[in-house]
Amino acid sequence: MSSVNFTGKNVEEFTITGFDHLSHQKLLGFLIFITYFLVLLGSGTNICIIVTDRRLHTPMYLLICNLAVVDIMFTTSTSTTMISVLLAEVKTISYYSCISRMYIYHLGDITGCLALSLMALDRTIAISTPLRYHSILTNARIFVLIIASWFIGIVCLGIALAWADFDSLPYCQPIIRYVFCDYPALIRAACVNPEPYFLIPTILALWLLAGQFPLILLSYVKIIYTLLRLPNSESRAQGFNTCICHIIVVSCYYAPKLVSVLLTRIGLRLNLTERNALLIIATLLPSLINPTVYCLKTKEMRKRLVQILSRKKTTVSIK
Repeated sequence: MSSVNFTGKNVEEFTITGFDHLSHQKLLGFLIFITYFLVLLGSGTNICIIVTDRRLHTPMYLLICNLAVVDIMFTTSTSTTMISVLLAEVKTISYYSCISRMYIYHLGDITGCLALSLMALDRTIAISTPLRYHSILTNARIFVLIIASWFIGIVCLGIALAWADFDSLPYCQPIIRYVFCDYPALIRAACVNPEPYFLIPTILALWLLAGQFPLILLSYVKIIYTLLRLPNSESRAQGFNTCICHIIVVSCYYAPKLVSVLLTRIGLRLNLTERNALLIIATLLPSLINPTVYCLKTKEMRKRLVQILSRKKTTVSIK
C-alpha cells in the first residue's frame, strides 16, 4: 500500500505523540498546569504592580514588565498544548493552531533572549556610570529598544518560516513525536531531509547563544570590575545584590540550551524522552523563576506587594 502524501495546504490537524510512552501522564499534566498557573500569577502580578505604580515607571522596571509579557506569551504557546494532551486527552491540534503556536513560541524565545541583553545593558550603565544613567537610558529610549527587540524577533522568525515554507512541505503522516509545536518538530514530521531546513534556524541559534550570551558575560565583567574598584564595601555589596536577580534569570534561560549544546558536542545523543524533558524544562523553568525572583528580590516591588496584601487583609478584617 502506498502512503498518502499530505501537504500543509490539506493537512487539517497534527497528532502529538510525545507523551504516549509515559505511564503517569495525569501527574505530569497536573504539574505543568500548576507551573503554568504560577507563571500567569507571578508575571501578571509583576505587570500589575509596575503598571499601576508610577514610581516604578523607570527603565529597569519597564524591562522587567517586558520580560513578564514575554514569559506569559512564551509559556502559553506550549503549556496549553501539553495540558490539553495530558489532562484533557486531546492529542490532536489543528494545522493553523499548531503553526501559530510555533510562531509565538519562537518569537517569545528570541524576544526573551534580547530582553535579557537589554537588562544586562541597563545594569551595566546603572553601575558603571550612575550619574549619567537617567540621561542615557530614558523611558522613551527604553521603549524604542523594546520595540526594536520585538521587531528583530518578528523579522528573524519571518525569515526562518519563509525558508521552511510549511504550506509546501509534504507530510506522509501528520504526526508530531514531540510534546508541543515548534520548528524542529514540524520539520521532522514532514517527509523530507530535515538538514537543509535547519540552516537558517542554526544561524539564528548561534546568534543568540554565541552572540548575546558573550555580550551579557562581558557586561558582568565590566560590572564586577567597576564594583571591585569601589572603596566602600557597603556600596559593593549593594551593587552585587542589584545584579543577583538578573544573574539568576540569565542562568535559568541559558543553562538548558548550553547543556543541550555541550551534550551534542561531546557526542552524547539524547533519546526522545530525554530531549522532550529538556525541552519542557527549558520552556517552563525560566518563566517560573523570573517573576518569583524579581518580585521577591527587588525591594520596591516586594514593598509594593506587601502594601497591596496588607490593604486587602485590612479590608477583609473590617468586613
